[in-house]
Amino acid sequence: MTALAALLGAGVGLGFLAVVAGLRPPAASDPGRTSEIRFTREHVIRLAIAVAVAALAGLLTRWPVGAILAGVGAYALPIALGTNKRAARDLARTEAVAVWTEMLRDNLSGASGLEQSILVTAPYAPAAIKDEIDDLAAAVRLGHRLPIALAELRTRLNDRTGRLVVRALIQASTRQSRQLADLLTELATRARARATLRLKIAPGHAKIRTNARVITAFTIVMAVGLILFNPTYLAPYRSLAGQLTLVLVGAIFAVGFLGIARLARIGVTEGART
Repeated sequence: MTALAALLGAGVGLGFLAVVAGLRPPAASDPGRTSEIRFTREHVIRLAIAVAVAALAGLLTRWPVGAILAGVGAYALPIALGTNKRAARDLARTEAVAVWTEMLRDNLSGASGLEQSILVTAPYAPAAIKDEIDDLAAAVRLGHRLPIALAELRTRLNDRTGRLVVRALIQASTRQSRQLADLLTELATRARARATLRLKIAPGHAKIRTNARVITAFTIVMAVGLILFNPTYLAPYRSLAGQLTLVLVGAIFAVGFLGIARLARIGVTEGART
């Protein structure tokens, strides 16, 4: 009961943090603050759900290890398995990087400076990366040093080619680069090639994600069914030896789910960060 009370108390605390995160307004003069707050809200909500699931599992089973495993699973599985929407968003981001890179190249070819090109192209940036580009333009207008603003953009762009583009822009902002337009053309071509490749392999990855969700759902339904309708079958887990065995079982399932999740996520965007 003490462990259950602690879990419920943690849930109340996380719920309070979620309310505070939801009510806290973004600072208009702080580029990137909106996305940061959005990430914080999602993180707190996932933590709150995980604590609630852990408390419910502890209430039903009276197993400390079971409660911990349930909470960890509730937090990690949605992230590990991903969604088809996430894959589509990644594809849209790669294509958006190609479009914005070409826009920058065209403006640079028109004898515009790099800062001016960023300001001109920001209102027309594709939707998938518009928030990031708008924040970059806002930083430029506020007088932030361009290399620093670009470094912040590089950390936020969740796209391998996008980071390459920003790296080229950082180099151009610190020292003059007469071949920047040619480099941007090459990077835009690479981004479009990556997007085409992602389109070809997307059906296979979607099938893997679907199979992973089916396996996960079947495992969860089976476990919940045994707890609710056949608790005597799980009685041995109430002992200390049973709890230690449950740790081993949970570790085996975690390794299996991580393997499935890795198969579902491997793609052209995977690899070393540049």
